[in-house]
Amino acid sequence: MRKIQILGTGCAKCNELAANAKEAAVVLGEEIEIEKITELTEIMKFGCMTTPGLAINGTLVSQGKLLKPDQIMKLLRPGSYE
Repeated sequence: MRKIQILGTGCAKCNELAANAKEAAVVLGEEIEIEKITELTEIMKFGCMTTPGLAINGTLVSQGKLLKPDQIMKLLRPGSYE
């Protein structure tokens, strides 16, 4: 199971990014765990300087963008972010 971390303080865009990640996982039929990281010091540990951020298994793959489900699906493909 993959872990998707949503990096942000809980704003509307962060919540929408989490919903889009869930939708992408459902379409792909993939089981994921979504973790919301809201503490600024923890967000910065990922190297994320602009929220919302998206990390997959601890690797920052996007920041400062509200990704659509189809964009997240591309990131969930094996080898796309590593």
